Amino acid sequence: MSERKVLVCQNRSCRKAGAKKVLAALETLATEKVAVVASGCLGHCGSGPMALILPEETWYDHLHPEDVEAIVQLQ
Repeated sequence: MSERKVLVCQNRSCRKAGAKKVLAALETLATEKVAVVASGCLGHCGSGPMALILPEETWYDHLHPEDVEAIVQLQ
């Protein structure tokens, strides 16, 4: 069972900003302890692509695929 979840918004404005590529980059780094999940709107439209790390409730905005490795190292 995963200890953490990374929710990546896949709603309209985030997808237009590149959320699909961010999700794909995160999925390549997923582990048994970290589940990467495509989510609906996270409620921060205009700041996307957005990701939310649970259970810590750490938010990331304006993500790019090249940001993903640094985020994973911080967690």
